[in-house]
Formats: sequence, C-alpha cells, structure tokens
Amino acid sequence: MHPFRAAVESRDAAALEALLAEDVVFTSPVAFKPYPGKAITAAILRGVMRVFEDFHYVREIGAPGARDHAFVFKATVDGREVHGCDFLHFDDDGLIDEFTVMVRPLTGAQALSAAMAAQFPRIESEALGALG
Repeated sequence: MHPFRAAVESRDAAALEALLAEDVVFTSPVAFKPYPGKAITAAILRGVMRVFEDFHYVREIGAPGARDHAFVFKATVDGREVHGCDFLHFDDDGLIDEFTVMVRPLTGAQALSAAMAAQFPRIESEALGALG
C-alpha cells in the first residue's frame, strides 16, 4: 500500500502532512483558484477528513516509484454519495508537489462544496497558525 493511502485511510494527519512538499499546490474539485503551500493544503486535508464519512479508496493507480499516482475513492458527505479521485505528483524528494481532486456526481460535489465552505474559517485559522 502506498504511504499516502496508508496515511489517509488511518486518518493520520501528521503522516499525511509529512508527505507534502513545502511548495505543494492543491487544486480543489469545487474551487477555481488553486491553493499553494503546505500549511493551507494540510489544513484543507484535515477539513476534508472532518466532512467525509465512510471514506475509502477503491483503486490505486501507479507503478511503485512512479512520480504520478491516482487514488480512486468513495465517501459520503451530508448523506450524498461522492465518487472521486486524488491525482498526485511527487517531486524529486518523493514529496507531493501537486494534489488535484476531482469528484462526481454534481449532487455530491455540491454537498462537498457546502461542507467545506462551513469548514473554511477553521481551515484558514489552522493554516495561519501553522505559518506562525
């Protein structure tokens, strides 16, 4: 099992954050603007862990040692089923420097958008706190 998948499935936020490059860019499935930086990406991922219910990966795509991986998942958000994929790119040091998420169906994406909007004040606070 890939270390990223292991960290997510065990809900180990510290292990997940340790896999992020300082210059990681997170691209959300529901926001147009990407979020650059480790602090905001880690805070967003902690927020996602709070809103996803019954989260589990159903497929892992990528050769061992490859710099690109895809992790297909299913979850529930506010009673809506969400299917999605985490697309990751790893830098020369093996850290995630690009993190893109896509989700479907529209009703699931809308539920995720609303749930994350409710989380965003806490996410911003956590990210600012991490920056010191």
